[in-house]
Amino acid sequence: MKLEAFARTSTDARLAPLLAALLIAAFGFACGGADTTSDATGSGADGDANEAVAAAIAIADEYVAGYYDQFPEEAYETGYPARLDGLGDRGREAMAVWEAQEDAWLERLAAIDAAALEGTEAFVPYTFSRERLEASVARRVCRPDLWNVSPTWTGWQNFFPNVFSQQPVGTEQARADALARARDVPRFIDTEIANLRVGVEEGFTAPRSNVEAVIGQLDALLAVAPEETPYYDPATRDDDAAFAEQLQSIIADEIQPATRRLRDYLTEDYLPAARTDVGVTSDPGGRDCYLASVVFYATLPLTPEEIHETGLREMERIQAEMREIGRRSFGTEDVAELLATVRTDPQYTFETPQEIIDYAQTATDRAKAAVPEWFGFVPQAEVELRPYPDYMQRTGGGFYSAGSADGSRPGTYEFGTYEPRKLSKGGGFEATTFHETYPGHHMQVYVALEGAGVHPVLQFFFTSGLGEGWALYTERLADEMGLYSSDVDRLGMLSNEAFRAARLVVDPGMHALGWTRQEAIDYMLANTAGSVGGISSEVDRYIAVPGQATSYLTGSLLIQQLRAQAEEALGDDFDIREFHDLVIEDGTVTLVMLQNKIERWIEVESADSGGQ
Repeated sequence: MKLEAFARTSTDARLAPLLAALLIAAFGFACGGADTTSDATGSGADGDANEAVAAAIAIADEYVAGYYDQFPEEAYETGYPARLDGLGDRGREAMAVWEAQEDAWLERLAAIDAAALEGTEAFVPYTFSRERLEASVARRVCRPDLWNVSPTWTGWQNFFPNVFSQQPVGTEQARADALARARDVPRFIDTEIANLRVGVEEGFTAPRSNVEAVIGQLDALLAVAPEETPYYDPATRDDDAAFAEQLQSIIADEIQPATRRLRDYLTEDYLPAARTDVGVTSDPGGRDCYLASVVFYATLPLTPEEIHETGLREMERIQAEMREIGRRSFGTEDVAELLATVRTDPQYTFETPQEIIDYAQTATDRAKAAVPEWFGFVPQAEVELRPYPDYMQRTGGGFYSAGSADGSRPGTYEFGTYEPRKLSKGGGFEATTFHETYPGHHMQVYVALEGAGVHPVLQFFFTSGLGEGWALYTERLADEMGLYSSDVDRLGMLSNEAFRAARLVVDPGMHALGWTRQEAIDYMLANTAGSVGGISSEVDRYIAVPGQATSYLTGSLLIQQLRAQAEEALGDDFDIREFHDLVIEDGTVTLVMLQNKIERWIEVESADSGGQ
């Protein structure tokens, strides 16, 4: 086991800016259930505490149910049992009603005495709901629905394939729901067009580079027959011929014409009006938008300058580790030469799409077999691997989405198999597989879904700071677990981490510090093993979703720091299985909540050890 892989001697220095921000942001309470209840005595105090608990739980219940009623299509990613016969309404009037509801929940939460909730089952869902709602309200300055021309997972043309691939079939009601949802797609698309028109009028637009990328994706969708589109997927899993015929007609007569309307609008009207600068600071309120987006995704209040400097420092550390692997296995300490070799040498690339699929499945099976040694609780739900549909192949990377909450429908890990001879094992494919399956996202999601006592607001909401921070942490953990096939794949792990460090450099670089798209691409090409095409797609993703890319390494660094603190404080009493369970058992709480929880645990465990 390679415990030294975390380079813990430098962790404190690397996290200094993050820890300072944590002290500023800390809510002041520990996350997770405490061992004691309120000190209040007397029936009146007990009654007040009980009322506070009931009120907090009720609001959290309403919040998660209300969210998926408003946005039912997003349930594909989390497994929430949302309605299946339609899509959400993101029109201006509907969103105004939704925002008013958020405000009302937040006002009710603010009226509750948080101290009365400590040590109760309400404390974690209360704290999480309040922080999430505050972050959502702050992010309204971005007006994201008015310029959501996105070539990545936030664009409807990229997440609808997952929605329809998980649409239940096999019964009369399921087929009726699938047809109703398909019929609702044109309304959803027309709402997107209406929102974009408002955005142009109010000065909020997407950058031209992303608009051009989305036009290409829409062209690809329109170029295939209805039965080859992702909307037809439910019919491929059902033997009812009439259902298949109806679905095919809806796609041909309603969905494809609506897609063409959007494609024509983007080409003829929107593209000439789109902004030329890629940074969100070129939209109204742009810097405030970026600051709010960092809190929303990374769950820490960091400035663009802090994030950028952390990325530069981390890149130096990662490249030192790359040089060590270069010395050991490749005969060079030149990082640029090393990355060029693994990027282009045929011995480090794949031959066929099937070889990629087999490589991912073998890695997943190996990781699944190893997790019981590193976790106390191992969920039962399975994960299914499959390549992206043809029209998404150029998207690259990998994406996980949860199945059903009861495990009857497995989680899925989708990944690109496009141009296998240009896909390097040294580019981090194996590490990404661990990130998305075991011990990463699949493990993380289903620990919360199958675990006892986790409130639905934590089971079915995902925050990137801990969510993506955990998954990146597990890429390093996989090395400790002995999961990597070779130094080429280990270099891929470092390449992935270099990607995350580069994200800390280029995301604020583009959105707040004046970098161009090409400058971001050039920096990533110089410091990672990614290809030109893959990096270009990555950069377009960062442009489309400001701040989200900062969450991965930010969260991973904090988890590493907390682990180092626990190991130092507890010594031989430190239990890695217990630590990992504690990190992910509550779902993807905010990083502030996680730090408070783990530090409280260290205090309790240290006191217990000292008393023995």
